[in-house]
Amino acid sequence: MIDRLLGRASLKARIVTLEEEKRHLERERDAESERRTEAVSERQAAQQRVNHLEDRVTELEDRVERLKRDDSTADFRREEPVAGDRRDEILDRLESVETGPEGVFTAFVDAEHDLPPAVRDAFGDRAGLVARAAPCLAVTDDAGLLGACVSVPVPPKPFAAWDDRVSLQRGWFEPTGEYALALVRSDLFALGEYQGRERTAFHGFDADLKSQHSKGGFSQARFERLRDAQIDSHLERCKAALEERDAERLFVVGERSLLSQFDDVADVTQSVDATGEPESALGDAFHEFWTLQLRTL
Repeated sequence: MIDRLLGRASLKARIVTLEEEKRHLERERDAESERRTEAVSERQAAQQRVNHLEDRVTELEDRVERLKRDDSTADFRREEPVAGDRRDEILDRLESVETGPEGVFTAFVDAEHDLPPAVRDAFGDRAGLVARAAPCLAVTDDAGLLGACVSVPVPPKPFAAWDDRVSLQRGWFEPTGEYALALVRSDLFALGEYQGRERTAFHGFDADLKSQHSKGGFSQARFERLRDAQIDSHLERCKAALEERDAERLFVVGERSLLSQFDDVADVTQSVDATGEPESALGDAFHEFWTLQLRTL
């Protein structure tokens, strides 16, 4: 009653209200402080992630630049054409390599722009050399002791695999079984049928082709049309001769500009420089086709 008379009751009630407001504000302050702490931690964690990513980007950029420099300056330790007994010796050595499980990596790489990630991982800084050697059979091992690329006259489908030995078939690299080898040039045709390295049949002919344009008579344009027609006729004669062969497998070699004409009938096509009379030119073409290019890394 005295409190009411003196107005202290309302003051006490006000004090209680203010105390409650104070506790509420303190809770808000504490909550805000906690949120700020969490925000700072989140910002710090985010900054750490940003820094890590920036470091990773820098590392990868440096690696790309290093690979570019390596690709432009690195070279093969050795380059050697191998044929005959030397070819057999190289293949024997590759076949003799044995390691533990998944100790040897072998890949057939068919083109530079198709270099698989597995090949890049296996060869590391030497991958650029593999790309330069493609198409090739590429070999390395988990200890870095091996490093070689070998051209493949009769290429398989692209593959890449780790194993305990080098994955290869002799028929990719040397003459085996029954097959026909045809040399096609705009001025000659030669066809040999073989059993392994032995030729069992031969057929060849020269093309009736105008070799130059005389100053009188035909215009240059007419001469070129006539020559193109003669080449077309020669190619039709070549295709007819190929249809008469006995061997099922067919390898066609010769002028690069003509090889596309035989993609539908040939198992393999390859550019060679063999010239001369049909039979001797075929012998040169046979040697060039089965000569491997060995490059060590």
